[in-house]
Amino acid sequence: MSETYVIGHVNPDTDTIAAAMGYAWLLNERDGAQVTAARAGAVNQQTAWILNYLGLDAPKLLNDASPRFDAVVRRLDTTTPDAPLLDAWAIASRTWGVAPVVDKDGQPFGLITGGSIFAFMSQTIGDQANRQEMKIADVLDAPSRAACKTDLPQFKSSARIRDSLNRLLRNEGDNFFVVDDSGAYVGICRQKDALNPPRLKIIMVDHNEARQALAHLEEAELLEILDHHRLGNPSTHVPIRFTVDIVGSTSTLVSEKVEKAGLSAPPKIAGMLLAGLLSDTLILTSPTTTARDHDAAKRLGRWAFVHGSVLAGETVQSYGEKILNAGAGLSSRDPQEIVSSDMKLYDGGGYRFAIAQAEVTDLLQLSKHLEDLKLELEDLRSKQSVDFAMLLVTDVVRGSSRLLIAEGPPELSDLPYPIQPDGTLLARGVVSRKKQLLPVVLGLLER
Repeated sequence: MSETYVIGHVNPDTDTIAAAMGYAWLLNERDGAQVTAARAGAVNQQTAWILNYLGLDAPKLLNDASPRFDAVVRRLDTTTPDAPLLDAWAIASRTWGVAPVVDKDGQPFGLITGGSIFAFMSQTIGDQANRQEMKIADVLDAPSRAACKTDLPQFKSSARIRDSLNRLLRNEGDNFFVVDDSGAYVGICRQKDALNPPRLKIIMVDHNEARQALAHLEEAELLEILDHHRLGNPSTHVPIRFTVDIVGSTSTLVSEKVEKAGLSAPPKIAGMLLAGLLSDTLILTSPTTTARDHDAAKRLGRWAFVHGSVLAGETVQSYGEKILNAGAGLSSRDPQEIVSSDMKLYDGGGYRFAIAQAEVTDLLQLSKHLEDLKLELEDLRSKQSVDFAMLLVTDVVRGSSRLLIAEGPPELSDLPYPIQPDGTLLARGVVSRKKQLLPVVLGLLER
């Protein structure tokens, strides 16, 4: 059985991580499902602070959805090169007719199969009349090394199957060794299993666009999408559960599902979900905030701020201020991290572009880092192979932003933000990439 993962977009923010953790908890608690929270990239500074504050581990890192050899390996019983062939015969009778031979250091030596035993017996008996009368017991007393097929390919258990398909198809054998990173025996895989591996089961949260999803999503089985962004969803072969709603955070949607199930999230999970909500809505002040988000904040606070919890004594406002302060600022972060840690890719009007966002508590600090940020933004544009890139630097205290653009197309000359002496654009009142900036950009590109 393949595993099921709840996972958010690449360059995960706090809401992405929180929604994955919260929804995985709910599916396990409500349905008894074996579901794991995962992440498609490194956690940012803000999320790392929250996880540490709550005493939680980050979700499992899942770089892509492509099946690995560990999904198709079978750890068959083994024998040693010097053990009698009789031992290998006994193992082969219990497997699919093969017996792995592993040396004393745990390294694969070879594989005994029906074909290798037949070749060994033919070589041993040959065409000499006096040898034709050898007893089978005498043959089976020979060391296993004598009847081994030793030229089997080896694949690391952590390696992607897709990267080795040509090698798998070129080889005449049906069985292959799977080893760990040190070359030690892990098991045997069959060619037919490697060519038809079980697919990872994926539940996407906080995004629905394949471009923002973990790599090779097409090789997974997509079960569900839970999101609050614009539509740009991947195609599926079968119907799936698809929820996209107009709220300020995916954590809000998860909290509603928890309440609907008649459950209350544990204080730490509730605290994580509340962090996702407060981060995405700038403590319920963002234009994306709805009445449902206010209700969710009260609900999650009721579950999180209980006696004995690490959050006991906190309020929505005090907790939110700590969260925003943990992620705000430019001086403590590398410029490359600033432009890439919260970056999303989009398509519109024939352009492919990136919009990154960074939060600060005072836009005055931007001037000190402006030139470095411009260089990193141009480097991001080149590395991501996009037509242009934007960085929205948002003052979370005063609710305003400055916009940097690398290689902006002519259509963006009509952006309704006055240009400043340093070349940036002043976007007064703009704090939301999703609801305020992106619609304006798409409107200009697609008109």
